[in-house]
Amino acid sequence: MPTDSLFQSANTLALIGWIVLALSPLSPRWSDRISGLAIPLVLSAGYTALILAFWSRAPGGFDSLPNVMRLFTFPEIALAGWVHYLAFDLLIGAWIARMARAEGIHHLLVLPLLALTFLFGPAGYLAFTLLRASRNLRAPLMTEPRT
Repeated sequence: MPTDSLFQSANTLALIGWIVLALSPLSPRWSDRISGLAIPLVLSAGYTALILAFWSRAPGGFDSLPNVMRLFTFPEIALAGWVHYLAFDLLIGAWIARMARAEGIHHLLVLPLLALTFLFGPAGYLAFTLLRASRNLRAPLMTEPRT
């Protein structure tokens, strides 16, 4: 299958996962299974297949920024890198949705963080971590004093 077709397929699959996460309050169990397990596994298998098939042919490496840049000039390895992002960002998004549910964070607060994670993975993770930290800092102040 041509790399453009694989790229479109991976993007579509990941997008389905993000839509399921956005709708996760409707069926948290299925959301966890689809977005937190099944789709990341399929993307991970695709990533692994691309790496196994094309890694030895690609120029560059991980020892310097110029070599990383050279590595990603090889289309199949660039695609593998993109699928890597899709899989891990979706895993983080699923984790955010699960943690928010477990900690009682309203889904309307989570939706913008899922969008941020979808677009800029680590920034969404950071924002969610800051949200959790701010809730934990305020929690003792919101409880009634013990007598």
